[in-house]
Amino acid sequence: MKTSENTSIKEKVKKALDRIRPYLQSDGGDIELIEITDDLNVKVKLTGACHGCPFSMQTLKAGVEQAIIREVPEIKSVISA
Repeated sequence: MKTSENTSIKEKVKKALDRIRPYLQSDGGDIELIEITDDLNVKVKLTGACHGCPFSMQTLKAGVEQAIIREVPEIKSVISA
């Protein structure tokens, strides 16, 4: 993947995370972008109250992953780092 493509995808992913961040923060949590792999998987880390929450995988897959893929269809999945 070209560097300019990678930068564009990273910026789009960051914008998608910024859109969902307030919902996580309202429950005392947050999210960090760790990396975007060469095969277009996004690695994130849930922090605060979201880290270790029994619903964190549901939040990650049903909330975060869907929001990112809706904004950046090139992304294949979102995984917890």
